[in-house]
Amino acid sequence: MTATDNPPPPESSDEQPFVSHLIELRDRLLRVVLVVVVVFLALAPFANWLFSRLAGPLTAHMPAGTSMVAIDVASPFFTPFKLAMVVAVFIAMPFILYQLWAFVAPGLYRHERTRVMPLLVSSTLLFYIGAAFAYFVVFPLVFGFLTKTAPEGVAVMTDISRYLDFVLTMFFAFGIAFEVPVAVVLLMWTGVVTAESLKSKRPYIIVAAFVVGMVLTPPDIISQTLLAVPMWVLFEIGVFMGTRFAPKKAAEDANDSGHGEYEPMSDSDMESELDRIEDEERGGGPSP
Repeated sequence: MTATDNPPPPESSDEQPFVSHLIELRDRLLRVVLVVVVVFLALAPFANWLFSRLAGPLTAHMPAGTSMVAIDVASPFFTPFKLAMVVAVFIAMPFILYQLWAFVAPGLYRHERTRVMPLLVSSTLLFYIGAAFAYFVVFPLVFGFLTKTAPEGVAVMTDISRYLDFVLTMFFAFGIAFEVPVAVVLLMWTGVVTAESLKSKRPYIIVAAFVVGMVLTPPDIISQTLLAVPMWVLFEIGVFMGTRFAPKKAAEDANDSGHGEYEPMSDSDMESELDRIEDEERGGGPSP
């Protein structure tokens, strides 16, 4: 018998779905990259204008006769394009989350799909709201405070690349902080915590919010408070939403399985079932 007589072993049934999932994941990642690149190319001609708008909260409070500086040789060219790339990702975020949703949705139950989609939409909106809150509320107050605290004889001239890193960190910090309601709702829906336990820990959560504000913001009481207070308010909103709209887990499990809660057999029913099985084994047919 030659080697050609031996048929190749059939592919495992588990490998084919795994490969198809990898192919689908690759296709969706390519779509995400393509969309981000297209948006970036559309924003690239306006990169300097975008940076001017981003620097507005700082330049409005800088002393007369001063301006931002570029320490690195290539930073005047690369920093605006870096900002354009970040803005492209921000703009494409709904499409990115939709691709993530389309990839995981087929593996979810019906009630899980009805939960995940609203959470994705609300988390995106909350992240945008957090970034907008940082730009329109926090930045004017923080930069107004920091520029006035400069020692006498020190000219405030911030490097453009360091300024971009600072504001992007603030955007990220406030965007993540505004996700508190989504995190609280998820914890309550999965049964990790309850509304009563969260309410009993409210003093510790308020202290933790101020600690997070101290870590994620510059060392001034204004920005710390402006991050900690919204986090506490959003925590209360998350507790309210989780308590009000949390679905009944038992009812969902019954709907998914197609039947209600399991009820054990009584002793008399068990004896009747055993008698019926014994009669069938003896060949006497089912008992009346």
